[in-house]
Amino acid sequence: MRVLMLHGINHNMFGKRDPIQYGTVTLAEIDGQLQSLGRELGAEVESFQTNSESAMCERIHQGFADGVDAVLINAGAWTHYSYGIRDALAILTVPIVELHMSNIHARESFRHHSVFAEIAKGQICGFGLDSYLLGLRAAVSAASQAAR
Repeated sequence: MRVLMLHGINHNMFGKRDPIQYGTVTLAEIDGQLQSLGRELGAEVESFQTNSESAMCERIHQGFADGVDAVLINAGAWTHYSYGIRDALAILTVPIVELHMSNIHARESFRHHSVFAEIAKGQICGFGLDSYLLGLRAAVSAASQAAR
């Protein structure tokens, strides 16, 4: 099973950026935890991070072409307004799990809406690093059920 983890804008600054919201975990540490859990679950996790909306769309298109089994996405601020990324995700025919380290529903009102919600299998937010791990478990489960 192959799972594509998509990290969005500013996520390369995890560990330095707003530790009250995001803690001190780095992107490399997040990816390491995902790789480890992926091995336990029998899934290969490939991570991609970009600060470019067009590069994110291109990577989603490549995931479709590659036939990934599930997609995890933490698009950061793009979650709330990027219809381009939303439309790229809508091309996928596999489970999409949206996740966020912080609880977007307990933050500024503009963060309460996700343009991805209608096409995602589900959303996990507010658990820091554990949001990623819970998201991976959910994605693997959903992809396994879809394969049956």
